[in-house]
Amino acid sequence: MFNKKIILVVFINVFILFGCASNQTELLKTPHRDTEFLLGTVVTISIYNPDQEHVVELAIDRIEQLEHILSDEIESTEVDQINENAGIKPVQVSEELYYLIERSVEYGDISDGAFDVTIGPLTNLWRIGYDDARKPAVDEIEQAIALIDHQKIQLDQEDQSVFLIEKGMQLDLGAIAKGYITDQVYELFIQEGVTSAIIDLGGNIFVMGHRPQGDKWSVGIQNPFLGRGEILGRIRTTDQSIVTSGIYERYLEVDGVQYHHLLDPNTGYPFDHEIAGVSIISDTSIDGDALSTVVFTKGLNEGKSFIESYPGAEAIFITKDQEVVISSGLIDEFELTNDRFELIKD
Repeated sequence: MFNKKIILVVFINVFILFGCASNQTELLKTPHRDTEFLLGTVVTISIYNPDQEHVVELAIDRIEQLEHILSDEIESTEVDQINENAGIKPVQVSEELYYLIERSVEYGDISDGAFDVTIGPLTNLWRIGYDDARKPAVDEIEQAIALIDHQKIQLDQEDQSVFLIEKGMQLDLGAIAKGYITDQVYELFIQEGVTSAIIDLGGNIFVMGHRPQGDKWSVGIQNPFLGRGEILGRIRTTDQSIVTSGIYERYLEVDGVQYHHLLDPNTGYPFDHEIAGVSIISDTSIDGDALSTVVFTKGLNEGKSFIESYPGAEAIFITKDQEVVISSGLIDEFELTNDRFELIKD
């Protein structure tokens, strides 16, 4: 599930720049760090507070715990049980999963269904990003999209249960789960007294506090037309999440045509518009994760209008024509570093 959405076509690369500040002696120049393969991707946790090495281990444990609740790629998880019981009976679930599905339904509402957590029948048809990816037949796509409708999820708060009312419906939390898990790690850090850290869940980035030198983190935005590490600009920020959706890093090519992994639940085919990638900078990573999909589905003009009205979130849009369009809150925070791109501020 978790690698069904490449959240970092516009890959986030955190640059450690040198400077001077009064709290330099309080933080480590070389952090406590661990890198593991979890959630179908490479996860890296870095903590710059001294004597907090044990919290890195706590964070990895928490990610593993949530993966075994939220994944639909691991046998007998709660999500797997919900899918297996579609059209049969409700399934009582953990507080974490109930909350995540509840929020997913909210994002479905605000996106008019373009973000739909019941998109599982469609993503499992295309399987883009897996060895068995294929272009489905028209009748298969029609059957799949008939099962997609987030409003057909029955939530019972008293029983804390979830019911997909039609047989064959499937949840796919790949567009939101890593954001939720990132926020859970951040909350753990707050509880443990961590003040400076980088949470990187395979592209879902959260930069916490300040760098050891005392200034904000510098976060690079990758050129989506080149390999990882080739940036087109950067922002400076703190205590924020950076999440990206885009089309170039994971796709299926059939008869010379590329089909990217961001699928329209209304048509059954990839969205087709001017956006190559969009990065969401937000106060919470669950917002960043969901909104990166919501905004992408709306296209450039509607997506920008939407994000301008959404509190606590900003966006960087990269078009196929190599234009970079930023929302108003990033005008003083974003720096374009690649002269092959044109920065559009209006």
